[in-house]
Amino acid sequence: MILPFALLIAFCIVGVATGILTGLLPGLHVNNIALILLTISPAIIALLKPLESAGITTTFTLILIAVFIISVSISHTFHDTIPTTFLGAPDEDTALSVLPAHSLLLEGNGYEAVYLSAMGSLGAIFTSLLLLYPIRYLIGNPIHGYETLQGIMFYVLLCITILMIGTEKARIPEHSRKKLLPTFTGMGFALFVFILSGIFGIIILEMTVESPIGLNSPVLFPALSGLFGLPTLLTSLATKPSIPKQIIKEPQLDNQTKKDSTLSILTGSFAGLLVSIIPGITSATGTILAMNARGESNSRQTIVTLSAVNTACAFFVVAVLFIILRSRSGATLAVMDLIAIKEWSTALMPNNLIYLLIALLLGGTLSFFSTAAVGKIFARFFHKIPYQKVVLATILLIIVLVFLFTGLLGVLILFVATFIGLLTVQWGVRRSHAMGVLLLPIMLFFFQM
Repeated sequence: MILPFALLIAFCIVGVATGILTGLLPGLHVNNIALILLTISPAIIALLKPLESAGITTTFTLILIAVFIISVSISHTFHDTIPTTFLGAPDEDTALSVLPAHSLLLEGNGYEAVYLSAMGSLGAIFTSLLLLYPIRYLIGNPIHGYETLQGIMFYVLLCITILMIGTEKARIPEHSRKKLLPTFTGMGFALFVFILSGIFGIIILEMTVESPIGLNSPVLFPALSGLFGLPTLLTSLATKPSIPKQIIKEPQLDNQTKKDSTLSILTGSFAGLLVSIIPGITSATGTILAMNARGESNSRQTIVTLSAVNTACAFFVVAVLFIILRSRSGATLAVMDLIAIKEWSTALMPNNLIYLLIALLLGGTLSFFSTAAVGKIFARFFHKIPYQKVVLATILLIIVLVFLFTGLLGVLILFVATFIGLLTVQWGVRRSHAMGVLLLPIMLFFFQM
C-alpha cells in the first residue's frame, strides 16, 4: 500500500506544479492538458507496467492520471489570479476580477490581491467539503433535485440571463451618456453583447477546427480566448499603465474584514455549486449571482468572492460527476474517459471519488502556499519588467497556441471573438455578458426539448 499511496501523492504534486504553469500562461488551459494526458495515457500505463506486482495495475494507473488532471484543475483556479492581477489577461472564469485586482496593483498592493484570491479559493475548498453530503442528498437520491431542475432548465437560464442584464450599469464617461439614463444604456449594451455573442456561438459550435500538428482542442478555446483574454491585453497595451513598486506583506485582516470574507466565501461557494450543476453558466456568472446575494462589497471582497466561485466550481464538478453522472468541465470529461464513474447513491462514497477528493484537498492546500510564494516573486520583480513587452509577448503566445491547437480557422474565430470582446471594454459593461456564446445555444436547446 505504501507505493500506491506514494504515487498518488506524487501525481497530485506534479499536477499542482502543472497547474501553476497553466495558471501563469494565458491561453494554456486545463482542458488542453487533459487532452494531452488522454493521448499519452497508454505510454504512462506502459511506463508503470513493471510495478504491477506492487499493486500498480492498469486500473490504478488510470486513477493516477485522473488524479493528476483534477490536481491541475484545482491548482489552475488558484494560480490564474497571478496573470489576472499583473498582466490583465483573465480567462472567462476570472474576467470580473480584472478591475478590482488592477486597482490594487496600481496602488502597489498587487500581492494583496493575489493573497486574498488564494484565501478565497482555500476557504471554498473546505466549505465545499462541508457541503458535500447535504448536496449529494439534495440533487441526488432521495430528493432528486437535479431531475426537477432539468424540467425547468430553460426558465432557470432565462432568469439568470435577465438578472445578469438587469443588474448592469455601464461605466460610460459622463460626456458620452447625453440624455440616456446610464442604467438603461448599460442594459441595452449588455443585451446587445449577449445576443451578438450568442449568435456567434450558434455559428461556431457547428464548426470543426483542426490542429496543424495533430493536437486536439474544442472550438471554444479560440472563442473564449478572444472574448475574454485578448481584449484586456490589447487595452493594457494601448493604455500603457505605470506599475508602481509593490508592497509585499500578508494583509492584516481585522474582525470586520474576516466577517466580510467569510460571507464572500460562503456565497461564492454556493454560487460555484450552481455553476457546476447548471450548464452554460461560468464562474463569472456565478460571481454576479453571489455578489447580488451578499449585497454591496468592496474590490477586495469581489476578488475573494470570484475566487471562491471559481474554486468551488472546480470542486463540485467532480462531486456532481458522481451524483448526476454529468460532466460540467473539460477535466471531468477526460476523467470519465479514464476511470469508472459509479453513481454515488448511498452513504458510502465510491472509491474513485475518494481518490479525486484527496487530489482536491491536497492540491488545494498546496496551491494556497504556492500561489502566495509565486505571487511574492511577481510582486517583487514585476515593476522592473518592461510591461508593454510582456503584454505583447502574451498576446503573441495566445495567437500561437490557438494556431497550434485549432489551426487557421481557430485564429479567425479568435479575431472575430476579440472584436466582440472589445465592445465590452469600450462600453464598460461586464465581460460575462459575452458568455451568451454558450448560454444562448444551450437555452435554445432546452427550449426545443
